Amino acid sequence: MVSLAFTPLKEIPKVVQDLHDTFQSGITRPLEYRKEQLKGLHNLVQENEEAFREAAFLDSHKPPTEYMISETGTIRQECIDAIKNLDKWAAKKPIKTGLINSLDNVYTRMEPLGTVLIIGAWNYALNLLLAPAVGAIAAGNTVLLKPSEVATHTAALVTKLLPVYVDRRSIHIVNGGVAETTVLLEQKFDHIFYTGSGNVGKVIMSAAAKHLTPVTLELGGKSPAFVSADVDVNVAARRLAIAKFFNCGQSCIAPDYLIVQRGIEEELVNRMRAHIQEFYGASVQTSDSYARIVNRNHFQRLQKMLEATKGKVVVGGETQESDLFITPTLVLNVQPGDSLLDSEIFGPILPIMVVDDLKEGVAYVNKGDQPLALYVYSRNFKLADEIVDNTRSGTVVVNDSMVQFVIPDLPFGGTGPSGMGSYHGQKSFDTFSHARSTVVKGLGMDQFNNIRYPPYTEKKMSWLEWIMFSKAKYGPNKENPGAEDAKAKL
Repeated sequence: MVSLAFTPLKEIPKVVQDLHDTFQSGITRPLEYRKEQLKGLHNLVQENEEAFREAAFLDSHKPPTEYMISETGTIRQECIDAIKNLDKWAAKKPIKTGLINSLDNVYTRMEPLGTVLIIGAWNYALNLLLAPAVGAIAAGNTVLLKPSEVATHTAALVTKLLPVYVDRRSIHIVNGGVAETTVLLEQKFDHIFYTGSGNVGKVIMSAAAKHLTPVTLELGGKSPAFVSADVDVNVAARRLAIAKFFNCGQSCIAPDYLIVQRGIEEELVNRMRAHIQEFYGASVQTSDSYARIVNRNHFQRLQKMLEATKGKVVVGGETQESDLFITPTLVLNVQPGDSLLDSEIFGPILPIMVVDDLKEGVAYVNKGDQPLALYVYSRNFKLADEIVDNTRSGTVVVNDSMVQFVIPDLPFGGTGPSGMGSYHGQKSFDTFSHARSTVVKGLGMDQFNNIRYPPYTEKKMSWLEWIMFSKAKYGPNKENPGAEDAKAKL
């Protein structure tokens, strides 16, 4: 295993201050500078694809195809979209006004927040570090990246390569664990972006509150998948199997448990068993397409959850700690209160709750925290709408799972305990920008302002009421129909 050098604690305040100084110097504001950094980020990933795949394999045995789909491919697409659309995203946005401001130039201007901190996660160690950075760089900020120390090889590689491709004056990395992160959080940032567990999210938010620093929290939760009796069971089983066991179940938006309408549960299990063998062969442990649990702590946590369940293991259940291997596992007839329903699983174990009516599942979901994702499998789109309308979640997919994360322009984020704020595409740019409200007035024709100056009269009040509460809304500046007649009356 490669050794990851942690950043000395005493150096961290200076690193942060240097980034603040760089931002104040103004070098990150020109759009061309931002595009150059985004091109560098893209080239970093493109030119070192094989090296990053090898690092991910050493961290968690992640298959190359999964890595391209969920990490390098997604980051490159984000960079390309940001470079292509940056001029449009950063342009001033005219605001429609009423008659009283019809001569003014009223708009919002998108401005960088300053220096931002991005704390990545180990399960998608490159994506969850660099994809948010795309938005932060595009918005003109200086960026401090904190990779996950759990994904040692990926963190070491990105630390080595990043300064070769981007300006280290504006984009820098700090490595470390709890101690280093604690010192980081003592510094003042203009925004903090964190991906990880809810418990650590609370620590991040508490630290940010001391400086009134805004945060984006991408957390997790128990994402349910509803499966109705009218579904194409084979298609649903295939899509659920790949979503659940992709990256060995270590995805924050993986289906965490199924709510299945009674009558199809046996067929669903049989179909999923067949698809697991289709994907990984008769011996999953020897498959090149199946990842591993990231470390012993997570392995032991999952093993304890599986041992404590009162449900029936109907597929899989085999484990081998020396290889950090847990086979794709289905557990049938899991009831509320079971160990597998107490907390997010984050591994290749899928509990199945069987209900007579999916409304029972809706009631169960609504008793808990809002999940990051919610899935519905059904031919009946009216039923799907009813489930979605009567639940809350960060994201929703009907008749598939996890695909929402790789759609570049679709905002991704949680709600309530599953997170706050969102990103991807233009939403990333907006997250790391301040929409600065701006009004530009001329100094001439001040007689039109007489009605708002003292001494106040009934006549002035009457005119003000007419102007302020007129139903007509006028476009910015010179697009106001009838405005000239109104001005003439004044």
